Amino acid sequence: MSKESSSVVTGLEVERERGEKDAAAPLAERWLELLGEDDWAGLLDPMDLLLRAELIRYGEMAQACYDAFDFDPFSRYCGSCRFTRRDFFDGLGMQSAGYEVTRYLYATCNINLPNFFKKSRWPKVWSKNANWMGYVAISDDATSARLGRRDIAVAWRGTVTRLEWIADLMDFLRPISSGNIPCPDQTVKVESGFLDLYTDKEENCRFCKYSAREQILTEVKRLIEMYPNEELSITITGHSLGSALAILSGYDIVETGLNVRADGRAAPVCVYSFSGPRVGNVRFKERLEWLGLKVLRVVNVHDMVPKSPGLFFNETVPAMMMKAAEGLPWSYSHVGVELALDHKNSPFLNPTGDPTCAHNLEALLHLLDGYHGKGQRFVLASGRDPALVNKACDFLKDHYMVPPFWRQHENKGMVRNRDGRWMQPERPVLDDHPDAMDHHLRQLGLASDH
Repeated sequence: MSKESSSVVTGLEVERERGEKDAAAPLAERWLELLGEDDWAGLLDPMDLLLRAELIRYGEMAQACYDAFDFDPFSRYCGSCRFTRRDFFDGLGMQSAGYEVTRYLYATCNINLPNFFKKSRWPKVWSKNANWMGYVAISDDATSARLGRRDIAVAWRGTVTRLEWIADLMDFLRPISSGNIPCPDQTVKVESGFLDLYTDKEENCRFCKYSAREQILTEVKRLIEMYPNEELSITITGHSLGSALAILSGYDIVETGLNVRADGRAAPVCVYSFSGPRVGNVRFKERLEWLGLKVLRVVNVHDMVPKSPGLFFNETVPAMMMKAAEGLPWSYSHVGVELALDHKNSPFLNPTGDPTCAHNLEALLHLLDGYHGKGQRFVLASGRDPALVNKACDFLKDHYMVPPFWRQHENKGMVRNRDGRWMQPERPVLDDHPDAMDHHLRQLGLASDH
């Protein structure tokens, strides 16, 4: 074993022992704190062990969207999820996730983000207008007991490799109320492409005849009503463009008051964002934080995506300059609290300038596992396998002998039929929308023509 590897392993053992001692306070007693009740004050430097574990857990829920998504243009199911809702976690080998997927989320791909959406080359496909965008899940009884509450989790799909979608952004702010989100302040604005992705629909498509917004709001409302006597939380996560959708949907939930029950109790709403872009202007940031939405953004300092849009006018420029630029359609501001990580601190990773490596979610979760505070040595805390970093990129140093881009679906989904010929099998039909969809939309006051 090399001296470098020996040092890493020894540090890992020491950190595990320390972690077992410090994690004695159960998660059930600290869940409000970990969801940002005090804006994570004192939890990021040094890094709180339970918070790190929770961030990785929700990051893996976001990663599940990539692992389940069919990216292959030669598949007739390209753009869909490879598993049915009921088989989602089992199909990914995540049987211990402790959640049940209750709803899949879809969006219309007929908007101006061509480098984000995936389409099949087959003439006859599962849907010509939709892409699978993520899922809503609810914690089971055992997990709820461990967490101290019943958790409604939402995970949004982002972009795993190609970053050209950033150039597709219109980089144009428009009032969030123009997407029928009931904000009383016309100066609260968000990036136009994100808003379209969240609110547009295709009425002739069975999967996206309701907007992503309508899908998530009705499902969260349904789940809240299912557990009237339990403590509840709404935790939303996403990576890359999925982070923008997580922030938008979290804002929408608190702006509409969907998280407030009939007796006045409010379920806390938290967004764990990974490598996300800026979403709106400074008025959006102020409104979001005034409404009580908690956002913790985890970023790699070398990643270009969190620096976009708003390259010149953003939260880093002097306040007077931002005030003068407030009305400009390209003046953006990040929201919430930032946890900045640096891949150059990991002894496992190549000091590459490849932007897709810097943006990779598995690499970011690896950095989280090794981060203990500013200036502290990088030591893996949980023993999370570093080989996961190379699942969809080439980032690990060569002497770890992990092949790049190693995750492959067996035979790219091809199977042999009875005649010995290779073919693509039929997949089970994916769920679209529940029968009570229009009923829930009427309850929410959302007009529907369906």
